[in-house]
Amino acid sequence: MKIVRGAMGHRMTSRATVVTVGIVAGSLALAACSSSSGAPSGGSSGGSTSQKVGVSLILKTLSNPYFVSMEKDAKTEAATNNVNLTVAAGKQDGDTQTQISAIDNAISRGDKGILITINGDAVNTELAKARQAGLYVIALDTVPNPASTVDITYGTDNEQAGKLIGQYTAAKLNGQKAVIAMLDLFNNQVVSVDTSRDHGFLEGMGISPGSTTQNGQEAKTGKYTGGKGGDYVIACHQPTQGAIPGGKTAMENCLSANPNINVVYTINEPAADGADQALKAAGKTGVTSATIDGSCNYVNGLLKDGTIAADSAQYPGKMASIGVKTIAGIARGGAKPTLPAGKDFINTGTALITSQPIAGITSQTPAAAAGACWGS
Repeated sequence: MKIVRGAMGHRMTSRATVVTVGIVAGSLALAACSSSSGAPSGGSSGGSTSQKVGVSLILKTLSNPYFVSMEKDAKTEAATNNVNLTVAAGKQDGDTQTQISAIDNAISRGDKGILITINGDAVNTELAKARQAGLYVIALDTVPNPASTVDITYGTDNEQAGKLIGQYTAAKLNGQKAVIAMLDLFNNQVVSVDTSRDHGFLEGMGISPGSTTQNGQEAKTGKYTGGKGGDYVIACHQPTQGAIPGGKTAMENCLSANPNINVVYTINEPAADGADQALKAAGKTGVTSATIDGSCNYVNGLLKDGTIAADSAQYPGKMASIGVKTIAGIARGGAKPTLPAGKDFINTGTALITSQPIAGITSQTPAAAAGACWGS
């Protein structure tokens, strides 16, 4: 399955009991709890909010609660900051044409900026046109390919999010042989979140991904070195489109290839939900399922009851609210944000959540995570 680097969703903040991987850039002070509380921009916030500012929020899709959370918190920030927010979204994950049209509309309206969760590299040319027209362009969630496609990115370190659940899984195995199903996003599109999360999980397990740009290049058998270490087998790599039906079909295919699977990595929670349905239908028990996102629906559901063993929480609403405030501030004369040294994005944090804590692995409970989860 060939997947080269490109630009998804998915996918919250720091407290004393939470593993937080947050980077604050220069004068950028990120809010640490609520996805809608505190929204820094680089330097000052600009002049009076009496000046109306037009901003476009262009999402991957509105069928995924992750992006609905972005819309909700962006609207909240817009209402308090005198921003005229226009929301558009692809019809499905990967729909670049609808996003291209929305970018063109933002330019025609004379908006001051664009916030976008990029569906693919096909939007890059239109984003260049927007920047040439004077719009400030912020990517949310995932760094585009190349990072210089936009002015700045607010997102999560997806590789680190993968590492957290990989480290947890390796520790939970306690030296047991790992027969691993890798349920990725796509097998026909270029999206960096797919490789970052996939590779991060393998690295957390102590398995070399074998490539920096493609999934499925790791050795299919060998030793994992995370936790106590042990033997592993990669049973499959299957695409899920980040959805429940895709996760179910992918897991069914994996079980057909190897019925002894005892570890399931999934790109996001809906894929994990679908995988769980397939596992239950097959009568499989004792499987460790690990995923990424941190939505309220799953934190208070499959994660709380232990069906999903580990989840890396992310904070999409926080990304969007910070983005709205940043563009409004710049439009009113405020300073532009700057990147941390050696980074191509500003990190809004991630945290490991589990209802089955393991000594030596820092995590938070679903009950604690519910205070900063997203969605409903």
